[in-house]
Amino acid sequence: MRRSLPGLLLAACLLAGCGTGQTAAPSGTPSGTRSPSAPATSPTKTSPAPTSAAPPAPSAPSTTTAPATPSHEPAPGTTPPAWLGKRVLPRTADGFGEVRPTPAVMRVRRWNTPDTVAPLPGTGFTARVVSPAPADVIARSTWRPGCPVGKQDLAWVRMAYRGFDGARHSGEMLVNASVADDVVGVFRRLYRARFPIESMGITTKADQDAPPTGDGNVTGAFACRPVRGSTTFSQHAYGLAIDLDPFQNPYHRGDLVLPELASSYLDRGWVRPGMITPDGPAVRAFAAIGWGWGGTWSSLKDFQHFSQNGR
Repeated sequence: MRRSLPGLLLAACLLAGCGTGQTAAPSGTPSGTRSPSAPATSPTKTSPAPTSAAPPAPSAPSTTTAPATPSHEPAPGTTPPAWLGKRVLPRTADGFGEVRPTPAVMRVRRWNTPDTVAPLPGTGFTARVVSPAPADVIARSTWRPGCPVGKQDLAWVRMAYRGFDGARHSGEMLVNASVADDVVGVFRRLYRARFPIESMGITTKADQDAPPTGDGNVTGAFACRPVRGSTTFSQHAYGLAIDLDPFQNPYHRGDLVLPELASSYLDRGWVRPGMITPDGPAVRAFAAIGWGWGGTWSSLKDFQHFSQNGR
């Protein structure tokens, strides 16, 4: 019995853990000598233990980390400025507005203003011709007794066109009934060529009498008025001329530029959307019906202007 006592003591000591010098910790539990800030790369750490420090509290919400609404800032020139059509220019001695530098927002002008008529049915290019034009359409135009064309000789044309946004839009114009079908053919070609148009509408008496703002850009045809700087009726007064995107294609004679804020577009080497070029789709489409372009004139340039007789 005396000899077995040391063995018994040794067994008891082993059961009590006194033979190893330390207590085995559960896997992943930090040892008693590790502070809570010990590196997470310690080889003894395999998973968070119930006794480990709590994870850091979520940071306070901030505008820089919160999910943000995707920003879609409009590209320069795609949104009309709030002052469009509202800032009146001083008149010069010849009755036009004072020519001023083109505002930066208009140097690459490619927006759309609201359509002037209800959307035409269907998809793609569509046109509706009413000849003679209805009385209410004539009434809101510039036609008056003494105009060189009878109101019964004007046709009301509604057409689809491509906007600067690439979408399908609808507009209207008054043209001489004798060329209505040809005009429809021209704008069909422009639609297929994706030539952009900002707006298409009928010139009203109020438009003619409005003070100059120098920023208009309506594609149109009939306007009972004389040639600029003359007493002779313009081809527009016969419904035999069309102005296409006037701002991108201004009239230029000496110091006069119309629209008055469109001087940037006298630089025809810097080709921007809506500009008519000598070999472009607009010149080709009008040439196909025998119409001439004012961009080829020598004494002045009327880049927006197409007419049946070339004048």
